[in-house]
Amino acid sequence: MLNIEENNPTTSSDARASIASIARQAGVSTATVDRVLNGRPGVRAATAQRVLKTAAEQGYLPDSDLYKATQAPAMRVMFLLPSGMNRYLNMLGDYAGSAHEQLDRYNVHCRSRYVDGFDPQKLAETLLRESKHADGIAFMALEHPVVREAVNILAERGVHTVTLISDLSRAARKAYVGLDNRAAGRSAGLLMGRFVGPRAGKVAMIAGSRYYRGHEEREMGFQHILEEKFPALDLVGLREGRDDAATNYRQSRLLLEQYPDLVGIYNIGGASDGVAKAMKEAGRDQNIIFIGHGLTPDTRALLIDGSMDALLNQNLHQTVVNTVRIFANVRDGLEPMTGIEPTQISVIFSENLP
Repeated sequence: MLNIEENNPTTSSDARASIASIARQAGVSTATVDRVLNGRPGVRAATAQRVLKTAAEQGYLPDSDLYKATQAPAMRVMFLLPSGMNRYLNMLGDYAGSAHEQLDRYNVHCRSRYVDGFDPQKLAETLLRESKHADGIAFMALEHPVVREAVNILAERGVHTVTLISDLSRAARKAYVGLDNRAAGRSAGLLMGRFVGPRAGKVAMIAGSRYYRGHEEREMGFQHILEEKFPALDLVGLREGRDDAATNYRQSRLLLEQYPDLVGIYNIGGASDGVAKAMKEAGRDQNIIFIGHGLTPDTRALLIDGSMDALLNQNLHQTVVNTVRIFANVRDGLEPMTGIEPTQISVIFSENLP
């Protein structure tokens, strides 16, 4: 214990001054500081950590390792992501599971796991099962009652959830980290219309799944702006590719055969390489406007060779860091979005590749 007045009565006035300084900076009372420094109960864990951190910053703790020694165990956060060939999601999971140095200051330990992203029942079961080994779960939500119920059960158990990229309505999740997907769809539609120019013709959309609220919102935004601003473009029915390159390839081949006047394709989800393969085989990769999502090694190559015209991107590193900060905010008793900037839509062309 650090009862300064008892251990060194000749410096009791200095001790009182230091305690007052710590209290001011930490935003607590001097009595709270005294309880924390002397290891007495009655102080919330988040408050105690803030006091110890402030005391360490002011050089007040006699043992430089005391703060680390008394630090609460790291918050266990799982990134639960769809399995498959969506390279952006695979990169996100890899980064979340390996960026220990960048995330260390939040006292959060992350790991990643993959689940069938198109099966609501499996996703719900995995959420419930993995909640036994996590304090928080970040996941790409499917808009389905069983997923919503699982999230609400987790909230009752004290396990926090954050939705990534695609949100979930009417559920007790703490926050959503992702694009405004309706705005993203409208942005893609504006790009499509401008790139196509005065030509008339058919435009197709390929999505991962309508179970993703984010994909549905992108579809609506894209459709609405084409109807508003580009009436010469005729939108054909949405195809689902489940973010799988082989499925996207087959869907694109059918579209190319069915619509000789096809002038544009918008891939709402992942696995854009499957779309590009079909376009290249048909010799149409340089005259069909192709817009997609997610900067990955394969989409970078497609932008460079000209088979993809533009893509909309959500910064991967910012997504992970913001998610971790939200969980840390909740743990520390703050509003979830404290200090979190809204996710910005980045539009990337071959000429501005980062």
